[in-house]
Amino acid sequence: MNKVFKKTNCTAESLLLYAITDRRWLNGKSLSEVAEEALKGGATFLQLREKDLDEKHFREEALSLKKLCARYHVPFVLDDNVELAKEIDADGVHVGQSDMEADDVRALLGPDKILGVSAQTVEQAVRAEKMGADYLGVGAVFATGSKDDAKTISKQTLKDICAAVSIPVIAIGGINADNVSELAGTGIVGISVISAIFAQPDPQQAAKELRQKVVEMLKR
Repeated sequence: MNKVFKKTNCTAESLLLYAITDRRWLNGKSLSEVAEEALKGGATFLQLREKDLDEKHFREEALSLKKLCARYHVPFVLDDNVELAKEIDADGVHVGQSDMEADDVRALLGPDKILGVSAQTVEQAVRAEKMGADYLGVGAVFATGSKDDAKTISKQTLKDICAAVSIPVIAIGGINADNVSELAGTGIVGISVISAIFAQPDPQQAAKELRQKVVEMLKR
């Protein structure tokens, strides 16, 4: 099935290596500094996800990362915060199943912004697509410590979801350079990671190596 890309800035190439921020591993650097290392290494998409950050500082980080991503011509979305995404004119938003309904988010964002939705089942995936999602984040495909409530899904479920929708799917959850090859043949267009980049001693090198492994995996 050919995947449908509704946005010029949300393509298979832009979803190849989708990085999600986590300030727990900054080691004295700023979030922007580590994010830029990830972008230099080859991250193709960036999501600001900081659950423990107050609104004021979340907004400051969002404005900083928006400018950074614009310099690198990489899409930038916020986790959950639709109103702030509209206010600062971010490229879009990613929402989970327990957040606002995708069609309500789409109505607020308008047709031109990127809307990503998390899904764990075929039913959730199909519903999200009908409600206006541009891409799906599906997982957790491996056990992960980055989300306390993350439940793992089978490789077969990932394949079934990819086959059931026409929008692109990225895998998320516990993915790293050692296990990414196991996702070959599932139908995904890329992967989303947190600790595989942000928790590494050299985020730039980690992103570079991971991107190469993703490219190799997608060719199989």
